[in-house]
Amino acid sequence: MVTLEDSVNINATPEDIFKWFDNIVKNYKSWHRDHKTAELGIGDSFQEGSILYVEECLGGKLEKLTCEVTKYVPNRLIEYKILSSESVVCSGGSFKVKPYSTGSSFTATLSFRFGYILSKLMPAKLDAIKTHMKEEGENLKKILEKKR
Repeated sequence: MVTLEDSVNINATPEDIFKWFDNIVKNYKSWHRDHKTAELGIGDSFQEGSILYVEECLGGKLEKLTCEVTKYVPNRLIEYKILSSESVVCSGGSFKVKPYSTGSSFTATLSFRFGYILSKLMPAKLDAIKTHMKEEGENLKKILEKKR
């Protein structure tokens, strides 16, 4: 198992960050230029059992992902598992928020099965995912700090 992780400090409260995520369907396209669509299949916002369907481009290829929220701690944590065919390789991920004196630390993770094999067979795809995660963190920072 290989877990990719990206963290960014955001001058916003955990409540501000989770308020933004509560409107993920509306906010998804503005989060990253390669995000195409997001739909909640079950639930009105993130909560345990919510199903989210997204389409995004990674490395020039359209990815269609269905995710289920497996753990939700308000203003702290969203964990999810991948339900679509991508689950064979990517088991899931999380968004973690920790407050600090002037804002919050936002950390995104993605976990991959067959990590060593994947890194040898598909290094460009892993690099594209790492870049995408970093850009999402930077974009979220810009979006939320602009609102202040």
